[in-house]
Amino acid sequence: MVETGAPKAGGTAGQVTVGLEVSQWKYLSGEASDPQMHAVLSVRVDGTEGGGPVLAQVLALDCSGSMTWPPEKLHAAQEAAVAAIRELPDGTPFAVVRGNEGGTMAYPGTPSMACASYETRERAERAVYGLVAGGGTCIGAWLDLARRLLTEQGAPIGHVLLLTDGKNEHDEQMPLAGVLEECAGRFVCDAWGIGDGWDARELLGITRRLHGSASSVREEGALPAEYEKLVNRLLTKTVPELAISVTPMPGAEVRYLKQVFPTEAELTPEDGAARADGAERADGAERADGAARADRTERFVTRAWGDETRRYQLCLSADPAGHPRREDLQLAVVAVDLPGAQETRLPAPQPCLVHWTDNPALSRHTDAQVEHFEQHQRLGEAVAAATDAHRRGERDLAEHQLGRAAQLARAMGADEHLARLAQLVRIDDAGAGRVTLRPDVTAVDFEHLITASSHSSYGPASGGGVSAPGSMAAGGPGGVTVPCPVCAHKAPAAARFCPSCGHHFGSRP
Repeated sequence: MVETGAPKAGGTAGQVTVGLEVSQWKYLSGEASDPQMHAVLSVRVDGTEGGGPVLAQVLALDCSGSMTWPPEKLHAAQEAAVAAIRELPDGTPFAVVRGNEGGTMAYPGTPSMACASYETRERAERAVYGLVAGGGTCIGAWLDLARRLLTEQGAPIGHVLLLTDGKNEHDEQMPLAGVLEECAGRFVCDAWGIGDGWDARELLGITRRLHGSASSVREEGALPAEYEKLVNRLLTKTVPELAISVTPMPGAEVRYLKQVFPTEAELTPEDGAARADGAERADGAERADGAARADRTERFVTRAWGDETRRYQLCLSADPAGHPRREDLQLAVVAVDLPGAQETRLPAPQPCLVHWTDNPALSRHTDAQVEHFEQHQRLGEAVAAATDAHRRGERDLAEHQLGRAAQLARAMGADEHLARLAQLVRIDDAGAGRVTLRPDVTAVDFEHLITASSHSSYGPASGGGVSAPGSMAAGGPGGVTVPCPVCAHKAPAAARFCPSCGHHFGSRP
């Protein structure tokens, strides 16, 4: 960990600690047709408490006609919105959007944001309780209005809390895909499903693009408490942005960087303007060299940090041609920074290595962290396939796919995922993937499972966060190492193979 003593971006003050760790299996086959190096980047931020509010909050509330039945649904949505408003500290900009086939202001009455106080919270509560449901659903219109509100307000952290009970049936009026492109990078969006007519994958498409999470409630009455918890978590986030930069060496390229924990989020690199700016500050030969490196750097901005750990999967393409075998080579350099923070001390840049080998005993293995999150992705794919099969009335295929999901959850040690699967199937043998679909399962049960499965488990050797900058892990950041009985190289206790000689630890005496 490296401590940063400058005031945090967004106006908070205090000492922020940022940690960075790279977990990878460095051995690749020199004969592979399309060699790719995968690594998991663990980023930890601590010390963000204190300071004034940096949040601007928009509540987008589904008021389409389907919200009228059963009556408890709209009432629960209103109670949840009011619960969220009551949690907002004085001075917090906020607004409530009424959503149906368009997006209109519920509070305040004009397209603007109110400043939270006793009086404005009271007025907002009355406006929310006075909402009447009717019309269709165009989520793009809701988000577009939220974008305009947050853009005019200009708070360091913009957030939209979206609730819907239905599918985006009026998309042609304001296509969601285009709106998401306009909103990306401007605010974070968390989305909730209520009732039995919403589409989990639609919500995930929104939240993955806007760096939030998708969730749902089975009982409408549980929603207000969930909103309270969510807003309280949001209020602890005082770092608006943290950037991850990846600079590949010649012959390597960045395929992608994506967030995999605590939920999956899409990350797209910024354009080259900021990178070119860095090159212009160099002098003479350093300028040319710095510009060459800067032109290759991919910079990814992540949003709204509190005290937390997030993990990212990095995929790099690599070319063994012209490079020596049987030695460690630097494939890329990873760095983090806090945009806008002055004189910030950050972790030293960390290398991603490659070791080209002709030994299949080394090249066929995968880093334990990478394997964990790839298994989690396969679990989500199995749940989605089961959902599609159930919609088509193919119960046997749905059962087979849920069995595959149970098998993956058992392999990952993800007990929470197994418990969720058990709500849809009787698990006879998770290791073998033998399950029996419960007779009373409904379509919305699968939607709940999809949203729940989008929240990933921490991963193997998840002991205590991120260790000191400069460490390189083969299995995880737990910090405990053991010597290899063959070569004495120290390896993480959770590693399955020695990162130096490839010895299988299952045969350790």
